[in-house]
Amino acid sequence: MASFQIRKYRDEDSEAVRDTFTMGMSEHVPSSFMHMLKQPLTQMVLMCLFCALITSSKSFLLPILAVTLVLAGARQLVVYMFNKYIDTSLSKDLNNISETYLKQKDSCFWVAEVDGVVVGTVACLPAENAPACLELKRMSVCRSHRRMGIAKALCRTVTEFTRERGFAAVLLFTSVVQTDAQKLYEDMGYKKIREFVVPELAAKIMNFTLMEYRLDLQREGKSE
Repeated sequence: MASFQIRKYRDEDSEAVRDTFTMGMSEHVPSSFMHMLKQPLTQMVLMCLFCALITSSKSFLLPILAVTLVLAGARQLVVYMFNKYIDTSLSKDLNNISETYLKQKDSCFWVAEVDGVVVGTVACLPAENAPACLELKRMSVCRSHRRMGIAKALCRTVTEFTRERGFAAVLLFTSVVQTDAQKLYEDMGYKKIREFVVPELAAKIMNFTLMEYRLDLQREGKSE
């Protein structure tokens, strides 16, 4: 198994970081689409559409085609939602990582590197609504380099950075479809403190929820 190292971001890492983030987010489109299909409202709409068309047309072909088109449109809605988030992120903090993270107080951005290639990322900065906390952001590991302990090492890097600067806790947000990430954070000692639906219309239609996790460093320190 190849060894890895974690280091601070350098400007020449920009393209690799952006690619890692984009690929990581795009991976969640299929699971998000399945999440949407499992929602009672989605199933009710599809069933009502099918029944209404089969009753009026006396044919299986028309309702099957109609449901297929609705499903294709629903998947495009999921793709749109993720592409919008990716584009927004790439045009904001990931557009100038050094300025956003390295030049700001109590903020940093790290990459995980294997054989000179960036395979993972993580960042942190002061949480907007919790002055005593830092927020973990931009956690991503390339699929080809998972199950190597890289994600846990990136989490620990943020934890130590937060502790060294005297903050009380680390906060982070992840989505309902990111089950592997949820398990990772819970294994690292994070506790889920709330869950809420993303306020955008597309997310409301999908019942797409975000989860906020917190790692209390004082509590963690006592348990160690």
